[in-house]
Amino acid sequence: AMATSATQVALRAVRGPKMWELIGTEGVTSMCGAPAVLTTLVDDDNKRRVTNLRVVTAGAPPSPTIITRCENIGVEVTHVYGLTESYGPFTVCEDQPEWADMTVRRRAVLKARQGVASVTNDDVRVIEPTETVDDALVDVPADGQTMGEIILTGNGVMAGYFKDEEATALAFRGGWFHTGDLGVMHEDGYIQLLDRAKDVVVSGGENISTIEVEQAVVSYPDVSDCAVIGVPDEKWGERPRAYVVLRPEARGADREAVQDAVIAHCRAHIAGYKVPKDIVILDELPRTSTGKVRKNELREAAWEGHEQRIN
Repeated sequence: AMATSATQVALRAVRGPKMWELIGTEGVTSMCGAPAVLTTLVDDDNKRRVTNLRVVTAGAPPSPTIITRCENIGVEVTHVYGLTESYGPFTVCEDQPEWADMTVRRRAVLKARQGVASVTNDDVRVIEPTETVDDALVDVPADGQTMGEIILTGNGVMAGYFKDEEATALAFRGGWFHTGDLGVMHEDGYIQLLDRAKDVVVSGGENISTIEVEQAVVSYPDVSDCAVIGVPDEKWGERPRAYVVLRPEARGADREAVQDAVIAHCRAHIAGYKVPKDIVILDELPRTSTGKVRKNELREAAWEGHEQRIN
């Protein structure tokens, strides 16, 4: 904002009414926020159609549903992806001209991906997982299906971890920075994040992307927000559980009926073994100051008294 002599408007707390008030009174045209901020924006009773508001979102993968809800009221969403080790955003899901003729929903599915390396960085790849510094870096097929680890290289990537040569060598095996994020490469060169390696649910030997399950859950009309973790299961080792926050207009509904409806909705949209067997309704999800869900808190409570597979 300072570089372009624009006015910068700061919020002390993310509250829908205040956001919409400032968008109107201050003429806000650009803003940044995690997907949770976008949810707060579109869930608020004061929401209205706008014609000149662009939002950059990061910190967690936005669902196609939240992008659709934003664009239905004229909010243009751009998704960027990166880590602390890459000095913030490394990739950008750059809009393409041919997307303009697509339906809002189809365009949102494409815009929910993590995209391509930005002009200030070098390259991004998706490779078969490696474990040692001597393992070869082999790219997975660009088919949008084969999952691998996302690796980065470029001027924005850190030089290494402070006074930790061992961790640095492991992170940069093969000369590329290994993110620990799992994803796929699409034919158009855009990457799509599927999960953090530590967040993948392994149920009966099958790997389940919590992001895929979360996107299925949040596409149910009464659900505003969602987080999925793996919880203990005597037969399968672990199974997915969904924690959801309902939209304001649905919070007075019968909770058991909503839970059953969400499960049925998921069965119609994802494979049966990925469907959460139980739905926990919360008033809000535990989050960090930057809007990321504290899945470790949810896991600690769910795994209490069990031998925990995930730290």
